[in-house]
Amino acid sequence: MKLIRTLCCLVAILACFTNAVVAAAESKPVIKIGYVEGWSDSVATTYVAAQIIRRDLGYEVKLIPVSAGLMWQGVARGDLDATMSAWLPTTQGAYYEKLKDKVVNLGVNFPGARIGLIVPAYVNASSIADLPAQKEAFDGRIVGIDAGAGVMTKTELAIKEYGLDYKLLPSSGSGMVAELERSIRNNKAIAVTGWVPHWMFAKWKLKFLDDPKKVYGEAEHVDSIANPGLEAKARPVNDLLKNFSWKPGEIDSVMLAVENGAKPEVAAKQWVDVHPQRVSEWLQK
Repeated sequence: MKLIRTLCCLVAILACFTNAVVAAAESKPVIKIGYVEGWSDSVATTYVAAQIIRRDLGYEVKLIPVSAGLMWQGVARGDLDATMSAWLPTTQGAYYEKLKDKVVNLGVNFPGARIGLIVPAYVNASSIADLPAQKEAFDGRIVGIDAGAGVMTKTELAIKEYGLDYKLLPSSGSGMVAELERSIRNNKAIAVTGWVPHWMFAKWKLKFLDDPKKVYGEAEHVDSIANPGLEAKARPVNDLLKNFSWKPGEIDSVMLAVENGAKPEVAAKQWVDVHPQRVSEWLQK
């Protein structure tokens, strides 16, 4: 009888402990992070961070693909807790200026970013100023990404500033790359709106066209932007996003893995598993 009572007590204690663990897990809010699905760097960074937030911090994460404009609006309103895809100071500078009082910049997660017009290395043009004389070779067109993206706005300005009689064709990230690949296969001239970091620089020999008028600005950086309420809602997540910053070359393997067919969550998990020291630095363990 005493043994039965002891066992009953142990079962009760175990049940209480289990309920406490479950209750603690359920008490953590869901973290909503916005990203741009067609941007390889946005996908890579967001999925790696989400993997760490789930595995090491114990929060459920909901990743929400949105356009750049909706991404900023969502963070400002609190529909999104954060994004790690803010290109500053030029590309998305207009969004930041409009909403900077409603968001918090947690810092740079990718330094040395750049936007501009990209061409295959074999084309004769080396500057945007060379394009008017080569309109026929380029079929009088520049292949872009989604309308409203920062690089598209800057390209519209570049067409005016450089007096280009070119048509800017909106597309998507994948559509732009498909056009680029088709032209390279046929050894044709093509100009596309592009940026680094991007996996296409690892696959093909490409170059940025010089921009003497500085329409596209100087070197950029990608920042993590949060809703002001995130720190109170999930301080460990807020701290991770503050600490998260890629070193040169780190993001490339994640982007290439996804491009080669790996699911983003799988590519992210593989990177996180292979780089425990970097994860510890971001978590400040």
